[in-house]
Amino acid sequence: MKYLLGLCAFVFLFSCTSQKVNSKYSVIEYEATPCFGFCPVFKMTISPDRTAVFEAEHFNFNDKPSKDEFSKPREGTFKGTIKEEDYNKLISLLDGLNVKSLNDKYGEHNITDLPTSYLRIKFADGTSKNVEDYGKHGSEKLSEVYTFFENLRKNQQWNKVK
Repeated sequence: MKYLLGLCAFVFLFSCTSQKVNSKYSVIEYEATPCFGFCPVFKMTISPDRTAVFEAEHFNFNDKPSKDEFSKPREGTFKGTIKEEDYNKLISLLDGLNVKSLNDKYGEHNITDLPTSYLRIKFADGTSKNVEDYGKHGSEKLSEVYTFFENLRKNQQWNKVK
């Protein structure tokens, strides 16, 4: 009986130790800026433990947006944990981009009403990569990442913190 209790105590203590998350990405951040239409305006920051902060400005929740939303206060700051399957998909998308080799800037500024996407990645090795994409058409794979982030706004559980 002592051995059984000892074994149970060992398993319990071992399972309570925090697991270190090994990821080559220490912070993943995506920001979408306004356009002259109803483009969602937000910033999302995701950590390797899948915790995330979603800073919603405008046009993130309303299915029938209007220009009146700009006169309303920002939608809020939300926190949540990205579903494991979605986080793994995001990591797969980023790995497929070969993030460090991306250009720093994409897009032509000769059209004035397009949104800009910012993808900011901090790596575990201390380096970082910032990509600015005016018009969100840098590459097909980048567009997939943008769409993925825009879907995360609606397919995760977010808790408003302010």
